[in-house]
Amino acid sequence: MNNRKKVLIVEPSYIITEGLVKILGESISLEVLSPLHDVECLNGRLITGKPDILLLNPTLLPSTGRNALKGVMQEYPQMAIVALVYQYVENSTIRIFDGVVDIREEKEHISVILLDYCSSLNTGDVSEDNSHELTKREIDVLVLIAKGLMSKEIAERLNISVHTVISHRKNISRKTNIKSVAGLAMYALMNNLVEEGAI
Repeated sequence: MNNRKKVLIVEPSYIITEGLVKILGESISLEVLSPLHDVECLNGRLITGKPDILLLNPTLLPSTGRNALKGVMQEYPQMAIVALVYQYVENSTIRIFDGVVDIREEKEHISVILLDYCSSLNTGDVSEDNSHELTKREIDVLVLIAKGLMSKEIAERLNISVHTVISHRKNISRKTNIKSVAGLAMYALMNNLVEEGAI
C-alpha cells in the first residue's frame, strides 16, 4: 500500500519548481504531483490529485486570496497548506498558512519540514503545552532564528536534532501567532531577547 504523502507545488518560477520536484522526488515518503505555475486550475487539481500537502507561493494569491485560502482550508482540513517563501510577504498573509518553507532551507530538510507540518496537522500538535509562554529552549531557538540561522545550524548550535528544532519552531509560531522569519525576528527584538545589533 502506498503511504507516501502527495505534494502539489504551485510556483510561477520554472527553475524553482524543477528544483523542488527533483529534491522532493528523492524522498521515499513523498509523491510529487505535476506542479502548477498559477492558481487558475488549483481547485480542479485539488479535487483530482487529492494532495496531502499544498506548497504554494503566497504571491500568487490575488488580493482576495486570504479569504479564498481560508475557504480551501475549510474544504480540505486534512491538507497541510505551506507557504513557499523567498521574497517579502505580509505577515497577515503568512499567518493563514499551516507552515512556511524558506527557500534558503537546506535541501535535505525541506522534505522533513513538509512531512512534519503534515503529521502535526493530522495528529495534533506534538506538544502538550497549551500555554502561550515560550519555554527557555523555545527562546533559545527563537534567538537563533532571529539571527538568521537555518534549522540545521540551530540543531548543531544547540546539540539537538533538526526534527526537534522544527517542533520548537512550530510551537513558537503557534504561541506567538507569527510564522515568518522576519516577524519572529521582530518579535525577539521587541521582547528584548536579542541585542538590536545582533540581527
